[in-house]
Amino acid sequence: MAQHKSAIKRIRSSARRKTRNTGEKSAMKTVIKKVRQETDKAKAAVALKEAVSLLDRLAQKRVIHRNKASNQKSKLTRLVNAIK
Repeated sequence: MAQHKSAIKRIRSSARRKTRNTGEKSAMKTVIKKVRQETDKAKAAVALKEAVSLLDRLAQKRVIHRNKASNQKSKLTRLVNAIK
């Protein structure tokens, strides 16, 4: 167990961040699933816009790496464009 005051504070703050990041990653996965399950191109485009926005925000907050966000956006865009 941590002995220093700063180490104890770091444990508390990292626990708060972990909780928040877990929730945000869960939201990301849900939005991605929503885009993947869509069969109508118009609805998929709307879901894609929401997903791209969320991925950009998470990358900006450094919850996920910017390259991961970029890769996810690219995959989802190709998927939506392939819908007839």
